Parts: sequence; C-alpha cells; structure tokens
Amino acid sequence: MLRAAARSRPDAERRLRLARRIPGSKKGGGSSSLPAEGFRPSREDILTFITENPDQSGKREIAKAFSLKGEARIWLKDLLRELQDEGLLQKQRKRLIRPGALPHVTVLDIFGRDSDGSLIARPAEATEFDRDLTVLIRTQRAGPSAGIGDRVLAKTFPSDVASGPPYTARIIKVFEHRRETVLGVFRTASDGTLRIVPVERRQPELVVEPEFRGDAKDGDLVEVDQARETRYGLPRGRVRAVLGSLTSEKAVSMIAIHAHEIPHIFPPEVLSEAEKIQAVGLEGREDWRSVPLITIDPADAKDHDDAVFAEPDTDETNIGGYIVTVAIADVAAYVRPGSALDREALKRGNSVYFPDRVVPMLPERLSNDLCSLKEGQDRPAMAVRMAFSADGRKLRHSFHRITMRSAAKLAYPQAQAAVDGAPDDKTRGILDTVLNPLWAAYAILKRGRDAREPLELDLPERKILLKADGTVDRVVTPERLDAHKLIEEFMIQANVCAAESLERKSQSLIYRIHDGPSLAKQESLREFLHTIGMSLARGAELRPTQINKILAGVHGQDNETLVNEVVLRSQSQAEYSPDNIGHFGLNLRRYAHFTSPIRRYADLIVHRALIGALRLGSGGITPDEEAQLEEISALISATERRAMAAERDTVDRLIAIYLSERIGESFEGRISGVTKAGLFVQLPEFGADGFVPISTLGDDYYHFDEGARALYGERSGKGFRLADTVQVRLVENAPLAGSMRFEMLSEPAPLPGGRKSFHKSRRSKQARQRASQPRGPRRRR
Repeated sequence: MLRAAARSRPDAERRLRLARRIPGSKKGGGSSSLPAEGFRPSREDILTFITENPDQSGKREIAKAFSLKGEARIWLKDLLRELQDEGLLQKQRKRLIRPGALPHVTVLDIFGRDSDGSLIARPAEATEFDRDLTVLIRTQRAGPSAGIGDRVLAKTFPSDVASGPPYTARIIKVFEHRRETVLGVFRTASDGTLRIVPVERRQPELVVEPEFRGDAKDGDLVEVDQARETRYGLPRGRVRAVLGSLTSEKAVSMIAIHAHEIPHIFPPEVLSEAEKIQAVGLEGREDWRSVPLITIDPADAKDHDDAVFAEPDTDETNIGGYIVTVAIADVAAYVRPGSALDREALKRGNSVYFPDRVVPMLPERLSNDLCSLKEGQDRPAMAVRMAFSADGRKLRHSFHRITMRSAAKLAYPQAQAAVDGAPDDKTRGILDTVLNPLWAAYAILKRGRDAREPLELDLPERKILLKADGTVDRVVTPERLDAHKLIEEFMIQANVCAAESLERKSQSLIYRIHDGPSLAKQESLREFLHTIGMSLARGAELRPTQINKILAGVHGQDNETLVNEVVLRSQSQAEYSPDNIGHFGLNLRRYAHFTSPIRRYADLIVHRALIGALRLGSGGITPDEEAQLEEISALISATERRAMAAERDTVDRLIAIYLSERIGESFEGRISGVTKAGLFVQLPEFGADGFVPISTLGDDYYHFDEGARALYGERSGKGFRLADTVQVRLVENAPLAGSMRFEMLSEPAPLPGGRKSFHKSRRSKQARQRASQPRGPRRRR
C-alpha cells in the first residue's frame, strides 16, 4: 500500500533566517512597493523559500512562513503576480513553483547508480524543462525497495548539494519491477544470422544465437533479454517470450502494451477473488427497479456504467423544471479497499481503449457482468436525483444507493433516430415515456450550459474501423449527435453534484482539475493572434468566455482550424488532485469524476467517499485512503497519460502499416505541428502524422517563428504554417515505430507580415527568455 507522509513545515529558525527588514519605497515604485515599516522578505527570499518548500508554496503558506498580515498580504499577492509575469514563477494548482521544477509528488524511472552506489532516476513523463534532470534516490531504512529499471512514485526535494543532482527523492511506492528487455520482430537476415528488429528505432538490431531463439519464427513479435554488449558487432539477445505474429490480429496494440508497460494480464489471485464474488441483493438499498432508467452507449460497448431518466418536476415552485436521474454502477459494493481487486485496479488506474481491444481496469466478471447495468437485470447502483429550473439552474440534488433494472440498452444513433422521427421496434414503446422527456430535460440543461460558457473547441475526433484480421479498413469521423451531448451534460452535472456533496460534508476527495493556460502560454497565444489581426487582453485572469469569443470570430473562416489547434495547444492538461482549483475548460468551480467507476479508479474513490460521508452503507472510504489521496492522484494521473500515449502510438502504427505499400504516392495533408527541425503533416483521411525535415524544404534558409507557428524562408519571406493544407509524398515508412517521412510537394506561400512579423516574433521570444532568467535584487529607491 501507499505510505502517507507528513508534510514538512518551515520552522521558526527558517522564518528568522529568511525574514529581512526592507525599507519602504517612494510612490511610483511599482506594484510591489512596500509599507514604510514592518518586516518584508525580498524577492530572492520568496524564490528561495518556494524552491526549498515545494509542498508549502501556496500564498497562504508563504504569508504564514514570513508572518505577513493585513496590508502585507496584499503586497505579497502583488509581488507573486509580478514574479509570475516575469517568468520567475508559475502556478501549479494552488501552489507556486519555479519554472522547470519537478512536482512534489511525481513518477520517476530509476536508470542507474552514481559513483557512491546510490540510485539515480529521471522523470517518467519528461518535459522540455526536465528531460535532462537527474534525481538522487534517498536511502531508506524502511519502506519500498527499488532497483535499476523500476518505475516509482516518489516525493521530490531540492538538493542542498551543489555538485550533485538538483533533486533528491523518497520512494512512496514501486509500481512494478521492470525487466531489461527489448521488444522486436524476429527475422532471418540474408546472411543466415537470426536478428531482432527492435520496435524502438533508436535501438540497434540484436543477434540471436540458434540455441536462444526458443519457438520464434520469422515475423514473430518477441520479447528479448539483451545480453552484455560486445566491443565489436551487434549486441546479442535471448528470446524470452513469443507474443505472436506481427501479422496477426491485435499484434499492433500488443506492441504499445509492452512498450508502455501496461498491465494486461490479471494475477491469479485477482481472478480468483472476482470469480468468488456473489451478486449484491436488495438488502439496505432503495428499490428503484420500477424507474425506467436506460443506457445509451456506443453500439459496440460491453460495459455499461451509467443509466439515465428524466421527468417533469411536479413541484409547483418549479414550473417548467425537470428532475434528472443519473444512476452509476455501484463498483464499491464489489471492490473493497485493500483487496486484491482493489490493488490491481489502483495499479492499472484506468481501462485502456485500443482500436482492436480493451485492457480493462477490472476483470470481465465485474466490468462486463456484475457491475454492468445490463438490460432487464437487477444491478446495484449509486444514483443522484437532480432538480433543474426552466432556465437550466440546478436547484437541489440527493444521492441514493439503489437497486435498479435497466429498461433498455440503446446505441447513440438508435436513440437519436427515434427522437428525430424514425423509431425502431425497441424505441417506439419508450419514445413518449422515456426518450422525449430526456431530450426535453437536455434542452433545459443546455440553457444552463450556454450560460456557464465552457470552452467551445471544435476539433472532430476520428475513429479507426478495422477488418476482421485486425488491419485498417477505413478512418471515419463519427457524427456528433445530440444523444452524445445529452449524456455528456448529464454526466457533467452528476460529477458536479458529487464534488458539492463531499465538500458540504468536509470529506476529502479526489478532484478532476484543469488549470488555465500558464502566463507563458497566454503570451504565446497572444503573439499568434496578433499575426492574424486578433488580440487577447493582458492583465485580467483569462476565462473561457474570452477564448470562446476568439473562436466565434473565426467560425467559418479559412483559419478556423488553425485557431482551434493553437488554442488547444495553449491549454493545460487535466489531472487528478486532492486540492481543488476548479476546471478551466468546463468553467466549473468544483468537479470530480463520479460517473465511470468501471473504467476509472478516481471515480471509485469518489464513490467510496460519498458512501462514507452520506452514510450509505458499507464500502466507504477508509482513513488510510484519505491519508494517501495525494499519492493516489499522482499515480492515476500518470496511468491516464500512459494510456493516452499508448492509444496514440497504436493508431500511428496501424496507419503506418496500412500505408506501407504506398511508398511514393502523394497525399493531401494538413500541417499539424511546426518545430525547429521541420513540419509534422497529418493526413486527414487517415488521422496519422508524418514528418518533413526542414533540410528538405528547398533552397531557401528557413527560420522557426514560434509565435506565428510557422517556418519562414529568409530570402523569400514565404513559408509553411500550422494548419496549412499541403501536398506531400510518402518517401519512407517505419511501421514498427509508427513513423512516416514525407517530401513536401507544395510551394511555400506568402505569410501574413512576412519578414517583419518574423523578426517581431523573434524579438518577443528573446524578451521572454530574458525575463525567465533569474536576476539580482532590485535597486531600492
């Protein structure tokens, strides 16, 4: 289990050492001018304190550490904002951190030892700031034991030793011991030697001696133990396991599963525990089997964890209002804290969805059977009844632990067709009693949503359809139906209710948080908008409403896709945290995941918290879990990012394999990324990217304009820009790596502003870089 660790607090000696007496300044001395009397820390003291106390770096903690009260707190707020504007600090949740600083709780990969024999690690999810950082693992007398190759959850601390790694870390949990293996394809070379072609392009081929090939045949996907490298020739390997033929169904997703180390085989004790579970009965639950709740899901869905129902509110004080009911599978009734099922679910964090398979968080006995809200079968559920006014405001809500019986299992297009006037035999009988009231309720909720003004990005999602043999058939863009939007909005409101109820009970929980764009990303977005004649105000806190106005201003124009892409890239990544900062994208003050406990561990924790806080029976959250919410949040945020990367890699490989026989053909594409090294071009027909190296773009010398998201020719002033439509030729394809290289066929086009815009953007970037450099204390006036 995870270990809870007490938070370190600054002691009196630190406060005395850091506190300094700074004379007051004259009027006009800037936003951080100080009162004429009183102790005030300097800018350097503040930055030092935040660096040394990453878990105590919120505004309140800083004020308390320096004993700042009254007007001094207002001064501190202005100073912290000033430091953010200068790029010396950035906001992360409710805390402030130095740019490039590691999160206080993070995932690390241990890769070696230093000269003293201590373990050293690097961030598992490296960014442009920390990809070269090393972390020294502290020696622990007690606690988890880790070794080279392990991935761990750890608390990080700035190091006091100038000559060593910048951080030290204390291990909280070892995810799983990693083997030093290589994943690749077994083949026989022309000279008769047995080779392994690694999936990762950066790895060299391996030679396998005949006695170490095992049962591997040409074309098999294999896992190989890498032997010690020799001074001459290729490294050697031994086949550990044969995973199947590369041409077989589901082989491509298996590459991602192994490459990202996604647990996909349930241990025997987990399966045994699942098989022994008996169905939960009516005892201690409200009987809601007569309520005609229905499930609406994708046509190929196997797990159904949410059901919905709506009816007009009969309360005379809520004329025109509706009662909306959302029922969610009661996974907590089956998966108890500390059980083998629970430990495995936490380890996985979430289900992973590939085009050809699902790696579930829970065994099928639960995910597809006992917990799934199957049509016509009794199932335990957690339900929330919400009352909405005619203008879409939520008036009240209540949670219930129930037994329900789904009245119908519908697919999105099926439900939509019925409401649009084309019901089938199944939907005809529930059209007036269930479906039409659901759509009427959604019309009300949509008014509330429109008033809330969440971020309105318009970026269609693509779906790969496969043939029976697991290869690509075609790529489609599914139509976005009102049925999708209805379920999405009902789930959002249920999630809000969960967070609100837990806050009212002062119950700790895991929030789903989404921070607004950082100041650096706001400035980058502002520069880009300037290149297309649009503006974004400085100073005031950025809200989704401002971004929506920008998106509305380009709706239907040629640069609509471009602006949507740039706005998307300016956004922070949503994550899980026990500290609430709200959800920027949804424009909500509080938000938690409650509606998908079959496939997300965060939702299971929220269910347990509701059960305990509202006294809804057994299976509530335990004190141990409450003490570990920060660590659990960091772990499941990491597993979510892992799943997204694996899903993306699988799509890239599937498309690369699909196009492997079309080398030399030309395609219409759209520039999806611009870097110093070249252009990423997406083929809209297939939804996959390839790369055009900058050195192949022609005779001109190209510059990278970060603000304009473009490459500009030095002589011509012409170039290529994010979201441009271009013609490219496929010249190289590496199906195993999922990568393609293109040749640009389109001529560079004139770009808004030409050289003038480029030089202005370049000067602005240089100014930002200067501002982000630490500088000495200001002269006192």
